[in-house]
Order: sequence, then structure tokens, then C-alpha cells
Amino acid sequence: MSQNIEREIISIISDVSGFDEEEIKPDTNFYKDLEIDSIKAIEITVAIEKKFKISVRDEDVPNITTVEQAVELVQNLLIQQQEDEVRK
Repeated sequence: MSQNIEREIISIISDVSGFDEEEIKPDTNFYKDLEIDSIKAIEITVAIEKKFKISVRDEDVPNITTVEQAVELVQNLLIQQQEDEVRK
């Protein structure tokens, strides 16, 4: 599951940043390595939210600086979403 999430996130980041997918690794820093600004960070976040049907809190966006952190956040939100569905 995490491999698919990682691939999807890298694809989204590639589309927004203009960098090739091969250049984007799990420890790639959005700001230092890919020159992502706050506008592009929001674009990436919105695309991730749409792709995975999740909601990322606005205050979490500045704290996500690597692909690995984005994957971890998406996994946690998906798990939380599944747990919420079970409770209903």
C-alpha cells in the first residue's frame, strides 16, 4: 500500500514542480530540493486530498517537507478514515 501511495504522491509532486519523477526520492525536501513555494505546496496538498479522498488540516501543510512525511500523513489519514467508517 505505501509503495502505491508513494508513487502517486511522487507523480503529483512531479506534475506540480516540473521535476522528473526519477529525481524525487522519499527524502527529497520540497523546499530545498524542489523549490516548492507555499502556493505549490497548497496545489500538491489539494491534489493529494482529491486523489486519496482525505482532508489535510491547514496547519499540517507547512510541517510536511519530504515525500516520506507526505506518505506517512496520507497513510495515517487513510487509517483514521477506515477506523471512523468501522465506528459508524
